[in-house]
Amino acid sequence: MSWSLGLIVPLQDKTPFSPFVPTEWQDALGRVKDAGYDAVELAIIDPNQVDRDEVAEVLQSKGLRLLSLTTGQAAAKEGLSLSSPDEKARRRAVERIQVHMRFAKPFGAVVIVGSLRGADGDMKLLVESLRECADYDTEVKISLEPLNRYESRLVNTAAEALSVVERVGAQNLGLLLDTFHANIEEREIGQAFRDAEERLFHVHLADSNRWVPGYGHLPFDAVWKALETIDYDGGLVIEAFPRPSAEALLASLATIKRQ
Repeated sequence: MSWSLGLIVPLQDKTPFSPFVPTEWQDALGRVKDAGYDAVELAIIDPNQVDRDEVAEVLQSKGLRLLSLTTGQAAAKEGLSLSSPDEKARRRAVERIQVHMRFAKPFGAVVIVGSLRGADGDMKLLVESLRECADYDTEVKISLEPLNRYESRLVNTAAEALSVVERVGAQNLGLLLDTFHANIEEREIGQAFRDAEERLFHVHLADSNRWVPGYGHLPFDAVWKALETIDYDGGLVIEAFPRPSAEALLASLATIKRQ
């Protein structure tokens, strides 16, 4: 498997998709590297409160590549939404994504739009917000993530996400496909990845039960074949609950390579 593979490390608030705590993020990066991974995804609520130079220095010292930045914690913590009819909340969401873009640019990292697009909202406003974000810096990639119907009523499938990308009309806007969400919403998981083609900027991995890959029944072989078919050149990040254990999550690199 030739793709960069990483785990999620939170810098400000704890996330259920990581066994690490924010106050120990530097040690966490070392544990990610020691477990054999070559990359990381950072969970950041507000990049204005993070010392980017310090992050860059620690990443370099650990020999890790920053693949991506999550933004969704700001949706739950601050009520931000790119599709909100509340103009203040929408405006703050757009500005927050732009701050993430500034942080991500020196690393060549992808900025993820998952929960921050809103659980419910106005599709037209979402398109306008994404266009404004994409236009802010065309050199920074943004990935819109389809979420399952229980987490959002906006953009549940790869086809719906591709439709939004087409409406926005920006080359730096693409997709993040998450195997957990795709397993719920897609008719055929491999086809969803193939349909994304060159618009697939990032991938999240979790099994059918959102546990560590290998502890559910998701057909990962179909995912690997699809990624090879489209010559995917992005990274893979495990966004799974640390179940059955944190140790299993840290050891999942070996599990994935055996699949």
